[in-house]
Amino acid sequence: MKDKKTFQMSKRFHHKFILTAILTSMVIAFAGAQSIHELTIQDALDLAKKNNIQIKTALANLNVQEQTNKQLTADALPTISAVGTSTNYFQIPVIVLAANSFGPGFPPTSQAVSLNQKFNLTGGVQLSQKLFDGAVFVGLKARATSLDYYRKNIDLTMENLSVNVYKTYYLLVVSKTQFELLDANIARAAKLLHDTKIMNENGFAEKLDVDKAVVQLANLQTSKENTQTTIVNGYLTLKYLIGIPAADSINLATNFDETQLKGGIPMDLTYRYEDRYDYQSLQISKQLSDFDVKRYQAVYYPTLSLNGAYQKNALNNTFDLFSKSSTWYSTSYFGFSLNVPIFSGFSKDANLKKARLQSILVSDQIENLKQSIDVEVRTARNNFINAIKNMDNQRENTILAESVYDQTKKKYESGLASSTDLTNAQTDLIQAQSNYINALYNAVLAKVDYLKAIGKI
Repeated sequence: MKDKKTFQMSKRFHHKFILTAILTSMVIAFAGAQSIHELTIQDALDLAKKNNIQIKTALANLNVQEQTNKQLTADALPTISAVGTSTNYFQIPVIVLAANSFGPGFPPTSQAVSLNQKFNLTGGVQLSQKLFDGAVFVGLKARATSLDYYRKNIDLTMENLSVNVYKTYYLLVVSKTQFELLDANIARAAKLLHDTKIMNENGFAEKLDVDKAVVQLANLQTSKENTQTTIVNGYLTLKYLIGIPAADSINLATNFDETQLKGGIPMDLTYRYEDRYDYQSLQISKQLSDFDVKRYQAVYYPTLSLNGAYQKNALNNTFDLFSKSSTWYSTSYFGFSLNVPIFSGFSKDANLKKARLQSILVSDQIENLKQSIDVEVRTARNNFINAIKNMDNQRENTILAESVYDQTKKKYESGLASSTDLTNAQTDLIQAQSNYINALYNAVLAKVDYLKAIGKI
């Protein structure tokens, strides 16, 4: 019995060992599948340009337009085709000659005559070339502009993506400062709680003071946990933007420097509409709409084509068309086809008027965008200037609040200040630090928005 029980225990241990080994292997494999990315802001932008699905879609649209352009080019090139036909008549067709068709001496009655052989074989080459087609020629001229439009769409997509990457990346960088302040506050609150407990034990502080210190510390720890969750979600957003797996880790290699926020930006409102990708895109749209007008104008013009062919024909009553005795007859020709449009139910006129109206609409959009850019630049500039001022003020306010707290704490420890005074000083310090972090966030966002407004992102 003992041996059997020992065997069962050994068997269970063996199964547990195998299960543990499998789970451990899975964990190791999972951990090995993760990657750690050390990223500067430029690295993040490069990855976004390479991996983001929106960029890939914009590139795919450019490739589609390149193939469309090849189709337009094909319309202007000659078409050459080899043709062949084979006919085996079960009943040979005839034609009826009227009586006396060829004058006196011929049969006076109608006669059925066959002009075909039982077997017929034809092979040859045909050529067709458009010599003049206004719509095709306009399409050829518009090819490069069409590609420019989709290239500019890539630039626009990359600009919008860069704005999001910049904002997300630097908000995460700023969050490091926020975390450092939270850790410092938690350490300060923990020290206060420790000192207050000792003072309470020695009769120099009330139990209420201890409770206040406990609440203050708990609130700071909760704030840290909430901030941690926000930061984790921010990293997930950045991973999505730059196209790396959510399970991977990111280390931000670019440090935050307040002086970088203030420098390197023209503040004198010297900007150019042409620096904006959306303005460039509308300019190209205007060119394309003008090409549309020319294309619909061209459909009123005649079209001229060259056609030609060379053929060989063999005819016989027996299927020996490839024998030496068979005779092949050659046929060749070339000619011109002229098509002069006369009336098409007013469809051409409607299309032309529609194209002209579309061109006017794009012109109006350009003027509206210019006015919008003027407002956007001035608004973004004002917001940026105000954000920098707020950042400086809140930094100074934080330094002052920290000094007030330190002095109040010394007075509290000396019995010259109440616990309420110390709690209020600590609350003011935390609020000042929170305002400073918000001011940093706003300054980062305002700078990115201003750079985008002047087309320098």
